Amino acid sequence: MPVNVSFLQELLSTVAEQGRQYLPRALLGDGPHEDITALSAALMSVRGEASGVAIARRILDDYRKLDADARRAFFRYLVEQIKPDEHQVERAAAAYVASPGEATLKALQHAVESPRQEFFRRLNLAPGATAEIVAMRRDLLRLPKSEPSLASLDADLMHLLHSWFNRGFLVLKRIDWQTPAAILEKLIQYEAVHEIKGFDDLRRRLDPADRRCFGFFHPSLIDEPLIFVEVALMGDIPASIHSVLGEARKNGNPTPLPTTAVFYSISNCQEGLKGISFGNFLIKQVVEELAREQPQLKTFVTLSPVPTFARWLDRVMADDQEGLVSDADREVLQTLRNPAWIEDEEEGEALRASLLTLGAHYFLFARAADGRPVDPVARFHLGNGARLERINWLGDVSEKGLREAHGLMVNYRYDLKEIERNHEAYANDGEVAASRAVRQLAKTPPKPKTKLPAPKALLQLPLRDRTAEPTTKEKAGSSGDKGG
Repeated sequence: MPVNVSFLQELLSTVAEQGRQYLPRALLGDGPHEDITALSAALMSVRGEASGVAIARRILDDYRKLDADARRAFFRYLVEQIKPDEHQVERAAAAYVASPGEATLKALQHAVESPRQEFFRRLNLAPGATAEIVAMRRDLLRLPKSEPSLASLDADLMHLLHSWFNRGFLVLKRIDWQTPAAILEKLIQYEAVHEIKGFDDLRRRLDPADRRCFGFFHPSLIDEPLIFVEVALMGDIPASIHSVLGEARKNGNPTPLPTTAVFYSISNCQEGLKGISFGNFLIKQVVEELAREQPQLKTFVTLSPVPTFARWLDRVMADDQEGLVSDADREVLQTLRNPAWIEDEEEGEALRASLLTLGAHYFLFARAADGRPVDPVARFHLGNGARLERINWLGDVSEKGLREAHGLMVNYRYDLKEIERNHEAYANDGEVAASRAVRQLAKTPPKPKTKLPAPKALLQLPLRDRTAEPTTKEKAGSSGDKGG
């Protein structure tokens, strides 16, 4: 595949270069600020393939030279100038109302379709354009939310990216120590859950017989993983990330053979693909791969972070409308203000019961505005039919783990007998599947709310005959989905 893609890219590059001779002289200047909008208009009007590829290549080259303000101005141009013709839409709508039928419906659909989608389709003709368009959306997402008009541009990009990155185009690859260095460097760069501290640390995660790493790749982004998952093959369900990352390296095949596959880090790599979830597809396929390779594996779990627990607890402490925190708990929780609490065993034990109880309430009952669980990692795994198996005290005592979750981590378990039932209960009623141990930790639940509407698009899981199992580094807010 790489040879074919490389040949195609070289061919397109040749077409783009030779196509420059067909461009109007006015479009061959050196000033990207004034030329990029003229080039964009030309791209929409050009009919020749060679000149179209050349113009697309020039737009992308010029875009890279723009500063942040100029890029925002370019996005505004696309929103304000490359849009459906309002009069044409009005006429087509009136025609359809007057005479509903296949012909008038087709005319109406053509009128309302955003021409920006055609703009990006033509832009994608340039060699290497797919990766640059993904980066363009990353720039769009990083803009302040003060310009709601740009949302229509993002919607057009999302529509196309959903098609371009359809699951059918993705290729699952195992990543090991023999993988090209260019890709290994990307793993270090993109790891979003547990930092990889150089190549020695990376080798510990890839090379031993009881470790696996898999990634999804797209033919247009050969050396750029879209998402990757790190797996530890163990004898039991781990309670802390240290037991996974700090375990002594094993030589040769582990004895006894592992019975538990632990998905301890899932990282989305492309910020520009935020909102396009590959995680559920990736995990399903990895589980199938592992089940074929290691048939003795019986348990599939995650060891997951709790990225918003500390923020939620701060809000509860400031405004406890449900009466979750007793006076005694409140006094104990003041200890969290001193970062050194983690070094004091007595203070830690005093905090343990309060934090585990509040943690159970957080997972079982805390809801976001849409009625779904507050925690983003929980939303992902529960939506795929997982069960909240266990809340782990001091599961992650790294600086990040203490800052985000006061050290808590959780295990989500994928029991093949329960996946469909859990998924349906969550999709239809927002019900959180949880073990008895977790439910016993929580305080009395709040009064039940009205039945939740099913979300428009919820992640799906395979049927019973398929083995299943349970999220770019935060460069600007939450770039992409995190998981683990």
